[in-house]
Amino acid sequence: MPLYFFRISTGRYSGAADQPYEFEDRAAAWTEMTEVCANLLGGIARNLKPNANWRMELLDENKRPVFRISLVGETQPLPNRID
Repeated sequence: MPLYFFRISTGRYSGAADQPYEFEDRAAAWTEMTEVCANLLGGIARNLKPNANWRMELLDENKRPVFRISLVGETQPLPNRID
């Protein structure tokens, strides 16, 4: 079975798990990744700052990205007011 690693990045911080996970195939890996991400996102979103981003990636056994899920907090400039 293929080996995968999780990596989480936020701002300038990025860290990959040292422990590999085995999944039957890419579909099973995607399913697990979305479940793990869903469990984390509530806490992440509550603490996300404007113009910040958070990313979870699933890496293959050579530590190359296979899947990526991103959460981005974007602010838009205020419109110019003409009085």
